[in-house]
This record gives sequence, structure tokens and C-alpha cells, in this order.
Amino acid sequence: ILQLPADLTKLHLTDNPHPQVTHVPSSQSGCSIASDSGSSSLSDIYQATESEMGDVDLTGLPEAPVDSEDEEEEEDEDIDRTSDPLLGRDVVRECLEKEPADKTDDDIEQLLEFMHQLPAFANMTMSVRRELCSVMIFEVVEQAGAIILEDGQELDSWYVILNGTVEISYPDGKSESLCMGNSFGITPSLDKQYMNGVVRTKVDDCQFVCIAQQDYWRILNHVEKNTHKVEEEGEIVMVKEHRELDRSGTRKGHIVIKATPERLIMHLIEEHSIVDPTYIEDFLLTYRTFLTSPLEVGNKLLEWFTVDSLRDKVTRVVLLWVNNHFNDFEGDPAMTRFLEEFEKNLEDTKMKGHLRLLNIACAAKAKWRQITLQKPSRDSPLFFSLLGGSDKGFGIFVETVEMGSKAAEAGLKRGDQV
Repeated sequence: ILQLPADLTKLHLTDNPHPQVTHVPSSQSGCSIASDSGSSSLSDIYQATESEMGDVDLTGLPEAPVDSEDEEEEEDEDIDRTSDPLLGRDVVRECLEKEPADKTDDDIEQLLEFMHQLPAFANMTMSVRRELCSVMIFEVVEQAGAIILEDGQELDSWYVILNGTVEISYPDGKSESLCMGNSFGITPSLDKQYMNGVVRTKVDDCQFVCIAQQDYWRILNHVEKNTHKVEEEGEIVMVKEHRELDRSGTRKGHIVIKATPERLIMHLIEEHSIVDPTYIEDFLLTYRTFLTSPLEVGNKLLEWFTVDSLRDKVTRVVLLWVNNHFNDFEGDPAMTRFLEEFEKNLEDTKMKGHLRLLNIACAAKAKWRQITLQKPSRDSPLFFSLLGGSDKGFGIFVETVEMGSKAAEAGLKRGDQV
């Protein structure tokens, strides 16, 4: 059975249905448009529809190749190239060895990719990391036992360990070992600061990045000017960070870095800046970590659909949701009912083009299921009705399923194609 939550009285399949719908075994039935684990944009759905309203022709859906040996070999080669840690380190080292003024945007992106994994940079915003990467200096201490900082020495830099281990011996006799990703040195202040303890290398080939006190203070103490806080009833509900994606300043804007769950849902229908074009996709991929139920999102979308100015934005969110994460609906009866209600709203508002896109996305994402329904006797009711057949000119579909019945418990749903 293929689950197709669509308007059964208006869905007309062509005489030659898509082979994936009727002939492909269950192991290969989910390859149209994109797999549920992947993400695809609305353009994928739009490409699958015709310019004029007409019969739904599933043969127009883009197909992803299945079990292509050539592609698998190419993917394996790509994985081999990108997963080589030595190759990655060589690239990063080349970027680090350049003078700050000589670093290109690509160099800084390479450094960002590496530095964001280190604990020293974990709690910093992206713009702060980017600025630190643009001014950092690379240093190497070849020998173990070399003293980097003396006790009481005036500090002028912040250090992050990229390779090796250092030991800090404090005046009271205690010692501490720091390894890759740890930091030591100044705090973000212009005051004179002095080292407490002796810092020496414990192994050969210790590598560091150093950031001068003036730069470190300037970057960390100007974070506030790059953030915009949204307050409601005296409480901060959202924080946005100003970002520039290139040095030319042509791609800049605010991106959400933290917010309450309610405010994150609301941002789905707000304008998104040029630096945050995939907010909806990112939200749909991650909402499970901070919401207990997808209905929290679904109910708000149904509420906003009644507002004329928000209708198109809500529809865009639902289409992306169905296309990228159809399991959220297929495996949840409450979310299936949400989809049916949303479909009815599209019909009532005569949004036929969007309804067509919804039907195509559902058809492409539906998966084969086997349902066993046992009747106590031959005369017992089925608790569901069918629609279609050769006399109707399209396939056989489940038209209605009685709520709470054995058929519903077995997993039969309105829109299922037999």
C-alpha cells in the first residue's frame, strides 16, 4: 500500500502510472526526489509539475539513481580524499603559515572548519571565530621541555594548542597538563597581565596559534555590537548575530543564534536574511531536540494559514516538511490528520497549484506497507471504504477509515493506494 494523503475525488492518475508506484519492490520505493534522510528544496517539487493544471503525471518526477556502481566508486573516492586527516592538516597548516594580511576568504573558511572542533572556540559565535582566524599567528616549538612562559612573565597573547601537550607548574607545587584544543595566556582585557606558573612543552613538535592581546580584546569585547536581542515582556526571547559572509560586505545580515522554542517556530514565517536562507530546512531537521511533539509546529501552521498574508509562507513550510521528512507524517496518525486538514484548507482556498505540489510530494515519498486486517466473520463490516478502479480511470484508494476501528488500528489510512 502506498500512502497518498490526497483529495481522492480530484486525483487522476494517468493510464501509465509511474513504475515506482506499481512495480518497484519495497526496498527501492523511496528514491524519488530525495530520501527521507536527505534534504531537498521546493525547486525539486516545482520541477516535477507541469506549467498548466492537468492530470497528475507521476512520470515527470525526477529520479535518483539506485545502486549505481560508478557513483558508489566516485563517492568512495570522495570519502577517502576528505577523510584523510593528514591531508586536512596539511591544508590547515598552509593556511596558518600565511601572514594575517595574506589570508584569503578560502583560507579563513578552512581554518574555521578546523577550529570549530576545538574546545577553546566552542562557546564563541561564528563571527568571533572568523575574526580570530583572520588574525591568528602560527608557532611551533620543536623540543620537549622548552619553556614557553616563565612565572611572572608579562603576557601579550592568547594561546591555543593545536598539537602536543604543555604542562603548567604553579608556584604552590601543583601542575596541570593541557592538550590539543586547550588554551592559556591572557584574558580579554587591555590591563597588564602576568603569568602564574611556568609553561613548558611535554612532547616534541608542539604547535600553537597565538592571538595578540589587542586583537583578542577587540574581537571579544565587540561581540555586543554584532548581536541584536529581541525582547518580549521584558525577557529576551531571541538573539540574532550580524554576519558578513565575505570581505566585500555584499552578503551580510542577521542570523538566529539562540531563541525560545516558541520564537523559533514563529521565525518560520518571518523574513529570513540573505545569510540565513535555509532556516526552515534547518528547523525541520532539528526541532525534535527541543520540542516534544511536531503538532506544536503543525497547530501553529494551521492557525497562521487563516491569515491571508501568511498563507504562502505556511504552505512553503509544509511542502518542505513533507518533501524532506515524510516519516513525520507517515508514522504519526495525529500528523496524518494534520496533513489532511491542511489539504482541505488548500482546497477551500482554491490553491490548486500548491495542492498539486503536495500530492506529488506525498506520492513520491510514500512507502510500501503490508497491512493484515482480520475479520471475525465474513459478514463483519470492514470499517473502511474504497474509491477508484478501471471504471473510474484511476487506481484503487482508501477513501475513508472509521476512527478507532480495527482497520485504523491496523494502520490503514485515508489516501492509501491499494
